[in-house]
Amino acid sequence: MAGMTGVDAQQTDPYLWLEEVTGDRALDWARAHNEVVDERFATSDRFSGLEHRILDMLDTDTRIAYPTRRGSWLYNFWRDAEHPKGLWRRTTFEEYATTDPAWEVLIDLDTLAAAEDENWVWGGAAVLRPEQSLALISLSRGGADAKVVREFDMATKQFREPASPEHPDADGFLLPEAKSQLHWIDADNVYVGTDFGPGSLTDSGYPRIVKRWRRGTPLEQAETVFEGESGDVMVSAGYDRTPGYERHYVARATDFFNEEVHLLEDDGTLRFIDVPSDASESWYKDWMLVRLKTEWTPEPDGATYPAGALLAIDLERFLTGARDFDVVFTPDAHTSLHGYGWTEHYLVLITLEDVQTKLYVVTPGDWERKPLADAPPMATTSVMNLDPLEGGDEFMLVSSGFTTPGTLLASSVGGATTPLKQEPGFFDAGGIVTEQFFATSDDGTQVPYFVIRHRDRIGTPGPTVMSGYGGFEVSRTPAYSGASGMGWLERGGTWVMTNIRGGGEYGPQWHTQAQKAERHRVYEDFSAIAKDLVGRDITTASQLGAVGGSNGGLLMGVMLTRYPELFGAIVCQVPLLDMKRYHLLLAGASWIAEYGDPDKPEEWEYISKYSPYQNTDPDRAYPPILFTTSTRDDRVHPGHARKMAALLEEQGHTIWYHENIEGGHGGAADNKQMAFQAALIYEFFTQMLLDDPAR
Repeated sequence: MAGMTGVDAQQTDPYLWLEEVTGDRALDWARAHNEVVDERFATSDRFSGLEHRILDMLDTDTRIAYPTRRGSWLYNFWRDAEHPKGLWRRTTFEEYATTDPAWEVLIDLDTLAAAEDENWVWGGAAVLRPEQSLALISLSRGGADAKVVREFDMATKQFREPASPEHPDADGFLLPEAKSQLHWIDADNVYVGTDFGPGSLTDSGYPRIVKRWRRGTPLEQAETVFEGESGDVMVSAGYDRTPGYERHYVARATDFFNEEVHLLEDDGTLRFIDVPSDASESWYKDWMLVRLKTEWTPEPDGATYPAGALLAIDLERFLTGARDFDVVFTPDAHTSLHGYGWTEHYLVLITLEDVQTKLYVVTPGDWERKPLADAPPMATTSVMNLDPLEGGDEFMLVSSGFTTPGTLLASSVGGATTPLKQEPGFFDAGGIVTEQFFATSDDGTQVPYFVIRHRDRIGTPGPTVMSGYGGFEVSRTPAYSGASGMGWLERGGTWVMTNIRGGGEYGPQWHTQAQKAERHRVYEDFSAIAKDLVGRDITTASQLGAVGGSNGGLLMGVMLTRYPELFGAIVCQVPLLDMKRYHLLLAGASWIAEYGDPDKPEEWEYISKYSPYQNTDPDRAYPPILFTTSTRDDRVHPGHARKMAALLEEQGHTIWYHENIEGGHGGAADNKQMAFQAALIYEFFTQMLLDDPAR
């Protein structure tokens, strides 16, 4: 007999009490399971040694301090052993280029957290341009998505006090904890979207209303500039401060993939940007770019542009009716647009050719495309720190591969490329090679994946772990991972990164092919790779592990319940699993465009076929599974992992469950917690697949 029927899960679910995030009974249950996991996996010298190696890697000052460029300043958020919560700091480019740059520390988060007796986790900073005299700082308690936003004075290095009975003359901007937006207009005005009270949030828990808030006035007096509907995901507003091209704009995300954008005129009127709602539009100076997700035939031009194309047109001409676009990029069967951005005078394109990056520079106007810089094979090269406002045509490149640590270079369009920083290797990569293969999915689609293993493993099946995500058009590309190197490759294991549908590796259609009713293709792709790994003698089913988090955690749940015979062990991190109720929990409603609406019978009909929580079977053999989640995850509810673990345990399956009491959706709030989580995963796979493959 299968598990719960799903159709009436809300009425019959005996584990609903585990959705009480901080309920005493639920937390006691979690702590009891943590003790079992700690005793089994976290007490050995091997575990401690790996945990310390990973922590040393995360804390070492030999890592690259990747900067964010704002004009002449380079900003960086840094954690190490002495500063586990982190430092927000800045330096100049000239200083950064030295071997031991001097940093100006702006905020010491450890000192702040201790002084305020709060478990602050860094959430980001928005620096006012061009003055860079003020910043809006986001902080969360324990790593949650909901954040407190506070104004910071860069000169005094103090937070500006908001008005209060004790400080009636103070006028600093402050937002209490919420899933908020706060964007600079100028030194005395911001756009704000937050919890203004009943009815001000969408069903997904994000701002439904955006207002203009003037310094020195209470938030209650902020002026509404735009409102969305409760069924939207969110609304937002912003200000483009490009000199001579200043523009205000508002946006309404009707679902996760569709958005309506308007320019906001000084008199409050809106000018609609009339492009497909699933397209991504942006502008720089006179030019507007449109990246298509679906095929488009705009009127009155009549030309048809393919999904994945990047189009350009003069913005003012477009607003007055012109539709004669220039085609900047057109995809093909092997090549997609991965990203793009402006320097002061040029457009930079990053493409993926069979999941390997190529870089190009485009001259606006004639849109001629030329190679920008060499990108090594089996690696990912990204362009960063484009700053058209103050940075001219300079940029930085960062490149890494599975066994090649990161390299940071400085360059400019038409100029020389010079190395800036090089990270050391954190594991012994001698003899380890990277290969790319393609598996044939159930519908005949060729699905790529990368295999990282020691050359001595070639021809001999061995313990292997494959990772996957498959959703939201997220592309997975090669990158260095010291933790997997130390925890798995050095131990003789093989690592596999999959590029299944649902991602964006081959453009938007790679994603749209697997939305809603077609989601089964994600799972068919992943299982096809699992079978291909066995067919190529890379591994055997009993030696094959799988790992994924968030949407990838849903993937793991489906592998467990639908394809258990393909795997010897599974790790399921911060997952979605109860797809009957996912849209009712935290931010779940914002993902209906990806998965479908379980309240609609015709959509629940296909969701119910794979929803892991509704498809468990007490009579079927499952591989051992480790669930990990976080109490403070306010994006994917920890109830998913809790309930699934409890149900499987009741049915007699082998499960382990570990819940970090803080850490947010990432699962960890600091380097120490990150090291523990990573070591736990590799120790689990080592015990399940390396120590005793037959268990």
